[in-house]
Amino acid sequence: MQELKIAMFGPRYVGKTSLLTSMYQEINKANRGINIQLIPDQYTQITLGKRLAELENLSKDFEGKDGIISTEAAAGPQSIRSFIFDLGQKGTKPSLRLHFQDFPGFYLLSSDQKEWAFAENILKESVAVVIAIDTPALMEKNSPKLKRTIKEKKFDLHEYSNRGQEVTDWFKKTYQDLNNPRLVILAPVKCESYVQTSQDAAKLLKRVKEEYANLLDLFSSPALASKVSVVVTPVQTVGNVFFSRVELIDEKPHFHFSKRSYDDDYNPKNCEQPLKYLLRFVLRLYVQNQWGILNFIREWLQLDQEMKEIIREYAKDCKTAEGFEVIQGKNLLNI
Repeated sequence: MQELKIAMFGPRYVGKTSLLTSMYQEINKANRGINIQLIPDQYTQITLGKRLAELENLSKDFEGKDGIISTEAAAGPQSIRSFIFDLGQKGTKPSLRLHFQDFPGFYLLSSDQKEWAFAENILKESVAVVIAIDTPALMEKNSPKLKRTIKEKKFDLHEYSNRGQEVTDWFKKTYQDLNNPRLVILAPVKCESYVQTSQDAAKLLKRVKEEYANLLDLFSSPALASKVSVVVTPVQTVGNVFFSRVELIDEKPHFHFSKRSYDDDYNPKNCEQPLKYLLRFVLRLYVQNQWGILNFIREWLQLDQEMKEIIREYAKDCKTAEGFEVIQGKNLLNI
């Protein structure tokens, strides 16, 4: 079985595993009536099952005192967390493996050369990168909801949580002399409070562009503009838990969330969009015959014409409004 590698990229505790968990749950719903399925391996099923239970329990609390509980990938090649899904038609043997690698968040600031080399390799070998963004940290840096202690210390919530400059520096190192196109998805997570109206979603999109301006400038450079497609896909990780306040405890920000109604259940939204964009990207490369290391996908889709049409049907409704936008590389996504 052939394999596509996708990097889940971002600092520690930003919500990469929660994003993947909610994404898988939403994909199961979105696939009803479409002849396509994702089958997790045993580790993925168990790990995401535990994470799902945590997110569902969070949604049962009227006041999420500690917010969305975070986890951390262990260090080293032997302990990297890999989440594997086999893709195929329902009732048939899968024909493509999607291998999500959880980038250890603390590697962003590591000074260890072995850790650097290991992390660089994850980004270099991944056809797509999903950058998880902690939305409350992004949006609340100048908010009246900040406790006075944070304002007095001029604590930059976004840089502390999302490490925008470090993220940019990693792409400067790894996206050099690319041989084949790449997809980069900027995925604001825990964004429920910021997408309830069109105006709010527009503000979120604007803030993403402002705070990641250096990264977007890198991608739009002459060497990368034709090779890198960049998409923003806001994800409501839980769906019913909204940011309420943030305070600084032991020099670390603690985000608090609450529900608007006690009866609201776990209901993530738009979590399937990153996968839809990924499959749309793969299908477009097939049409354009731009491959390099992905040459096997061309052979796969040539042999499985029905699967090609199923992917086309599944990915045709990628969102491009209400906070969603293809910032760059539309030609790499047109199907």
